Amino acid sequence: MKVWIAAIAALALLAGSAGAQDNRPYKIGVLTDMTGILSSSLGAGSVDGARMAIEDFGKTVNGRPVELVFADHQNKPDIGAGIARKWFDVDGVDVVTDIGNSAVALAVRELVQSKNKIAIYAGASSADLTGKACSPNTAQWSHDSYLFAHALPAALLRQGRKKWFLIVQDWAFGHSLESEVKKVVSASGGEIVDSVRHPPGTMDFSSFLVRAQSSGADTVAFLTAGQDLTNMIKQAHEFGLGGGGQQLVALAFLLSDAHGLGPQQAQNILFATVWYWNLDKRTREWSERFFARNKVMPAEAHAAVYSSTMHLLKAVEAAGSFDADKVMAKMRELPVNDFYTDGVKLREDGRLPRKAYVARTKTPAESREPWDYYQIVSEIEPDNAWRPLGDKACPLLK
Repeated sequence: MKVWIAAIAALALLAGSAGAQDNRPYKIGVLTDMTGILSSSLGAGSVDGARMAIEDFGKTVNGRPVELVFADHQNKPDIGAGIARKWFDVDGVDVVTDIGNSAVALAVRELVQSKNKIAIYAGASSADLTGKACSPNTAQWSHDSYLFAHALPAALLRQGRKKWFLIVQDWAFGHSLESEVKKVVSASGGEIVDSVRHPPGTMDFSSFLVRAQSSGADTVAFLTAGQDLTNMIKQAHEFGLGGGGQQLVALAFLLSDAHGLGPQQAQNILFATVWYWNLDKRTREWSERFFARNKVMPAEAHAAVYSSTMHLLKAVEAAGSFDADKVMAKMRELPVNDFYTDGVKLREDGRLPRKAYVARTKTPAESREPWDYYQIVSEIEPDNAWRPLGDKACPLLK
């Protein structure tokens, strides 16, 4: 009799544990730069992008509440990986998103793969994340270094700009971008006159800029991002760089950079992008909602976090499951339809191949209202914007 009572008690305990597990929140963690050189293009805006999507979806999925957590990785891979490990092992986080810093993203990717979780890169832009470091558990939602290196440089090289000087941010993103740009320039019969690297957080770029100015290059490309990029452009403006026929190209230029510089200092910079708040009526309406909450217009990663979080929740609902494999399968199966993506499907290598644009920063005379910084020069169809699947850079495709 005592054995039966003990067995019944054990079964009741297991049932209670299973019920508690079934009722736990579905947790989404925004791992981002809250305080460092990328914080204006990521940070609090990425957190609120996820929060807006959760609110718009209804705050629950498959009968469970959706919970948002966030943390600052400080642009350090060991700190980012440590946060992700605790989230997965202790806090029950199911999905990590944004990330922003490519070195952190590559470190987190290993944990995501080994623990069968999900990572969505909204800000991290190394093309390796859909190349040699691709995973069935990850997706890259916004720009990447392949787009930056191929779309605009290829167009400029066709126009006869053959001599390039590169100023490179010395970490994973910069290295990936530098490698791709060198391939494109070489393949088009161009020449890398010189290439210099600077550590993240550099304050004085004068020696690099003087070297670029006297190099004989017709194109000076800034292969850097965040606060480093805006500081570099400010100092280039002071040095008069860009005069005498040199074209300044900021391949990873973002809306937060344009706002930090203002039209006077940012004017006539060329770049490629996947997002602008004023592309059309739908993007403007969503962006005005975001602005009312954050007092800034959404940058690229902010829109991507919203879009990817909304698609994630739709996939969880459609799968009728919280299992990572089933959710990722639904994320690839369902087309992405939102305020700036129509009917695009996530590829097997994790790339979302949306339309991209070549843009130019407006002059002060052209800027008609606050945040009116971009002039869209041309559209880039997906087949010309992203690495072809035929390259088989992702091991999953082999």
